[in-house]
Amino acid sequence: MTGLASTYPLKGLGNCSLPHKMVYQTHGTHMGAVIRFIAMWRKRHLQPPKTLLVLILTTSVIYTLFVIYFVDKQQQQQQHLNDSNASLPNNITILFWHWPYGIPCSLAGDVCMRDYGISGCVLVDNRALYESADLVVFHHFELMHNKEHLPVHLHRPTKQRWVWLSLEAPQNNGNLSPYNNLFNLTMSYHPNADITVPYGKLLQRRKRGFDIVTPKNKSYEACWVVSNYQNWHKRSVVFQELNKNLNVQLYGLSAKKPLPKEALLPTISRCYFYLAFENTVSPHYITEKMWRNAFQAGSIPVVLGPPRRHYEAVVPPNSFIHVDDFTSIKALAEYLRGLIKDPVRYNAYFTWRQNYTVKLYTDWRERLCNICPIYGQFPSQKVYEDLRVWKKW
Repeated sequence: MTGLASTYPLKGLGNCSLPHKMVYQTHGTHMGAVIRFIAMWRKRHLQPPKTLLVLILTTSVIYTLFVIYFVDKQQQQQQHLNDSNASLPNNITILFWHWPYGIPCSLAGDVCMRDYGISGCVLVDNRALYESADLVVFHHFELMHNKEHLPVHLHRPTKQRWVWLSLEAPQNNGNLSPYNNLFNLTMSYHPNADITVPYGKLLQRRKRGFDIVTPKNKSYEACWVVSNYQNWHKRSVVFQELNKNLNVQLYGLSAKKPLPKEALLPTISRCYFYLAFENTVSPHYITEKMWRNAFQAGSIPVVLGPPRRHYEAVVPPNSFIHVDDFTSIKALAEYLRGLIKDPVRYNAYFTWRQNYTVKLYTDWRERLCNICPIYGQFPSQKVYEDLRVWKKW
């Protein structure tokens, strides 16, 4: 998921004071031995008039040697730091070659710093800046439908990386073989992608222990908002069977009951359960159907998608109900109705709210900005010889 909060591979520099402490301790030990030796030598060989002069000269020499050694160590550490940072540009420029689905967003000003607190990250969509871009991001949907094309005819700077971006399940990405030996990085919801951009995630609350308030205006047993209804989809088969035993309210284009954006969550909040059914069953493919439509509306998600363990990797196990946990759809319906009749058991599915809040990722600019903090972790030499490996994840 999930989802972009790593740091440059210099995070160990937080302990850079440790070598200094070691220097002090080493020299403290050596200086003590030297001083004891001088005292013994003075007692045996020096007359009192010469003692003060010798001590002054000796102390001066020791101090000078200590300073020279200490400064040399400092310079070595600084040079090491400079060498480590030499491969990182002061500003990372990300060129978005085309906007997904033809819907552009403003890139005026320092978007990453102003909106997301990420410095040194420059987003551009002006193709004239191609030569100076560190990363060029291509959204797959437009390439697949020949609405956009890769600039293979242009000279490609040696250090420039091309990023293949798709938030769709592999089954919906078509033939990827034309893109072999072109892309350096992948960007997807999948945790095995080079850049993981989940649809959502849970954030730890700063303070916990508040009273959980569950919506009280429940009017329907379950609801489902669907725009792409195909009879052969697994989710359609499950819905048809579930609707025989449970009162499911259907919304969306397929039901000819579209919901405006501002009415989506208030409508779902009136349902005890929301059918967070993915259109494609694929590993780790968990979309806004759970994060936004169910969690943010205050409805328990009944999920159909990847295995339960993939859901449990990103949310608490008692925050959702998985279709695969039941021997039949009728058994699922009976379990849901049992929860409606038992408020204590029903409300237990909301206890995760004591510790977490939901974070949605809906802005392409935020997804792009989150690349910069992990830029230093990317391998310098990597090319996907066969992009179809994506389908094997």
